[in-house]
Amino acid sequence: MASSYWVAPSLAANRESVPCRLVPSPPSYTSRSLSLHLGVLIREECQELVLSDGQVLEIMKRLLTELNRGLSKATHDTADVKCFTTFVQDLPNGTEKGKFLALDLGGTNFRVLIIELGGEHHFDMKSKIYAIPQKIMLGSGKQLFDHIAECLANFMIEHDLSSERLPLGFTFSFPLSQRGLTKGYLVQWTKGFDCSDCINEDVVQMLKDAIARRNELGRLNIDEMNPHLCGGRVENYLDKTTPISPERDSNLDLPVLGSLAQHKTSALANYATEAGHSNLRIDVDKIDVKIDVCAILNDTTGTLMSCAWKNFNCRIGIIVGTGSNACYVEKVENVELFEGDKSKPYMVINTEWGAFGDNGALEIVRTQYDREIDSHSINAGKQLHEKMISGMYMGELVRLVLVKFTKSNLLFGGKGSDMLFERGTFFTKFVSEIESDKRGTFTGCRQVLDELGLSHATDQDCVNVRYVCECVSRRAAHLVSAGVATLINKMGQLSVTVGVDGSVYRFHPYFHDLMVEKISELVTPGIKFDLMLSEDGSGRGAALVAAVACRDR
Repeated sequence: MASSYWVAPSLAANRESVPCRLVPSPPSYTSRSLSLHLGVLIREECQELVLSDGQVLEIMKRLLTELNRGLSKATHDTADVKCFTTFVQDLPNGTEKGKFLALDLGGTNFRVLIIELGGEHHFDMKSKIYAIPQKIMLGSGKQLFDHIAECLANFMIEHDLSSERLPLGFTFSFPLSQRGLTKGYLVQWTKGFDCSDCINEDVVQMLKDAIARRNELGRLNIDEMNPHLCGGRVENYLDKTTPISPERDSNLDLPVLGSLAQHKTSALANYATEAGHSNLRIDVDKIDVKIDVCAILNDTTGTLMSCAWKNFNCRIGIIVGTGSNACYVEKVENVELFEGDKSKPYMVINTEWGAFGDNGALEIVRTQYDREIDSHSINAGKQLHEKMISGMYMGELVRLVLVKFTKSNLLFGGKGSDMLFERGTFFTKFVSEIESDKRGTFTGCRQVLDELGLSHATDQDCVNVRYVCECVSRRAAHLVSAGVATLINKMGQLSVTVGVDGSVYRFHPYFHDLMVEKISELVTPGIKFDLMLSEDGSGRGAALVAAVACRDR
């Protein structure tokens, strides 16, 4: 008898085409046995998302080769895993003291922080999160850094810091080629950013230039600037007037913080000139931002520094969040690109392992779904390792698998939804919510599916959706674990603490356990390790790098 097939309805032309397999229809199956049969087929189809032990070991071997290529002067330029020198050679020891600002830029939001260190591991921290609109993420570099400078100024006003000159650590979580602790040149944008006029530019200088644009308004026509300064008196929005002094000329500094409406009365300490100037002109010096940039660093370095501040055994910092990256402590003799003082034995290296595989090294494990994600990204062909791991792509990867299985009639009775078929609708947080369900319950899963217009899903559909999520998140955890084990084995220390941060690691219910289990299998026998959750590494870590720099001056 000829086989019959379930054929999924064709999708609208504007939806992506996902390869699918027609599944033979077994008419003799009962409803339960059919569900079980479909579950078996889904597990077979998901095998390409499962890394074998042999594949993991091969990935470790290839990553080690790429790490060494990045460290070598002869091969650095052509290496995908760049292993950038951070110029951080000293770790915190807990004695650091002082007040420090920190900027943390690495995603769709950024933070400004003020951190006070009191020695003996005491600290006090205040921070505020600011959004970065997509038009700025895709605009010009000038727009981005002007936005950062404005938010920094507002933060300093809110916390009465405008009168102080403070050291600042700048966490900039994008690939940088550093030529000093305060010189970092952008190699490429990642994580959805694509600001123009930034590649190969010193981002510290771009920040300084943006601050200078705020602090140097030049000579302004006072009538145009503020009609409340007239008739020989300066009137401000605080209902105070400042008398005129005949002994001062018209070219004075009048501190303005953002606008006169925001400024304190004490800021109007300078005087205008005696009456008689019909078109009075003054210099306005907007001194709301006074900083000394002491260090620029990657968020992985911040994570390492933050954890090392509490645990001096910490020698690796990794991020598993919107992006994925790692840094580690390397012997300075192996850092061939570093031409500075090599009297200190170690150097923190920013691996930029997100680019691992850009040369084809990961083709042994990449799938049709990985290629689909890459083809629709704004940096196609780049950051392939990161795209298999990070939170920016994990949810979309799950969605692509679900779309394929729905079109093949393996899920939801072949009936999808507009939301399911729309790119970017399956958020990575859904993966954590679905996997957080107690086994045999589907509360979180059904909430997610209802939100996607899939309320008709059966319990078996929920089981299968969870399995897809588990395959994707487990693969990500094993890829990260392979990288961490490679670094641990390379360093050769008998005991290593790994500082970890990032939303995927923090919020996925099993990511930590998956990593511990896999790393234990992969490290050299006899080596002990532990994973330490970073407490605000990208923020406090930036301040600590600045603090160590000030400590060692």
